[in-house]
Amino acid sequence: MSDARRTLPGVSALLELDDVRRLLAANQRSVVVNAIRAAVAEARADISAAEIDNWGSRITAHVQSMNVRSLRPVINATGVVLHTNLGRAPLADAAIDAVCQVASGFTNLEYDLTTGKRGSRYVHCVALLRELTGAEDAIVVNNCASALVLALSAIARGRDVIVSRGELVEIGGSFRVPDIMGRSGANLVEVGTTNRTHLDDYTRAITSRTGAIAKIHRSNFALSGFVAEVSVRSLAPFAREHSIPIIHDRGSGLLIDLSSYGLRGEATARDALNEGADLVLMSGDKLLGGPQCGIVLGKRHSLDILRRDPFARAMRVDKMTIAALTATLELYRDPEISLTEIPALAMLTSSAESIRLRCSSMASDLAQRGITARVVESEASVGAGAFPTTPIPSFALAFDAADIGATERKFRLGQTPVIGRIADGVMLLDLRSVLPREDALLLKAIEAAIA
Repeated sequence: MSDARRTLPGVSALLELDDVRRLLAANQRSVVVNAIRAAVAEARADISAAEIDNWGSRITAHVQSMNVRSLRPVINATGVVLHTNLGRAPLADAAIDAVCQVASGFTNLEYDLTTGKRGSRYVHCVALLRELTGAEDAIVVNNCASALVLALSAIARGRDVIVSRGELVEIGGSFRVPDIMGRSGANLVEVGTTNRTHLDDYTRAITSRTGAIAKIHRSNFALSGFVAEVSVRSLAPFAREHSIPIIHDRGSGLLIDLSSYGLRGEATARDALNEGADLVLMSGDKLLGGPQCGIVLGKRHSLDILRRDPFARAMRVDKMTIAALTATLELYRDPEISLTEIPALAMLTSSAESIRLRCSSMASDLAQRGITARVVESEASVGAGAFPTTPIPSFALAFDAADIGATERKFRLGQTPVIGRIADGVMLLDLRSVLPREDALLLKAIEAAIA
């Protein structure tokens, strides 16, 4: 019996097929040629596939696969508003517009329009951050972890940094705070125990080699029961007495108080500075609701040191991040506007009743299309390590299926991927984390997945 692989057509022959000619008219030639080669290689590896004469459809499938971008928009129906795996905070319309404006041409990123000389990219957000937080100065880098490395490198490289054992946590992706801190060149001095650290633990650790005290926000969990920790407010007088700076990693980037919406226990950036830390670090894409970045607020003298550190250049942000952050910060000048215009804040503070009404409306629309969805109570969460023990009342669309795993895959692998969650054998789509403008798109995606 002859081997069918010996008769496989060449690239030139396949380029003459009608289906392939249509592909060439709609796609770059290199894409189609690579798709042909992939289809031939696939057939060569599988004798049964080599014997099937369906080259047009196989090449078309490869072209479609090659044209799907790796980074794609998805609908977050998990109920976790600041979902790290799904990109955390979506940007406000004002921030999106600002990014488009600076991305479409040249900018004065590092050019001083007043003097006509070279400027600094570090000046663009400083005035707004000072206005909104009360800080003397600020610097923006590419994320909060790099802000921590930069602060420790600039302030305490080659010296000791005192930190409580209860704050040496592991964050997403198996990255551990002590490993990140160690990259700064500072020497970590652990004090206290996992559950209890006292002021005396810090005082006994002070030596002539002490360069800083670090306070680290615990992400994604809380300690309760037989616990004790020392606040920055309690540490500040002692640190000032010994001329030791306090570096406080707050993590979440909260700018306005959300306690009236049931979200309590997170200090705002202004409050954190008022407690007495020399440097306060926070993220831009968590509760602040802006782009991914790390923000360092604090004393002017300390920030000058950070700007001169070589790490500052390695961790600098681009023009699009600066534009998005600036536009987001401008919305905070009116807190009421920020609560409606910044998507993360709007989703977190929307009433449960408004979520229920959206679910009911969507369930009615689906029923008209022959699709059954129940409206059920749900518990959403903030995500990204903020308010880890605070559930948010919400509602979700529930879908029953004999094979719930297959249903979840259909949602996830659709043209518009929908990421929900499975609970008690039911597929749930929690609308707390779905942008209202996505409701119509979600309806189409549900119909495609269920049908």
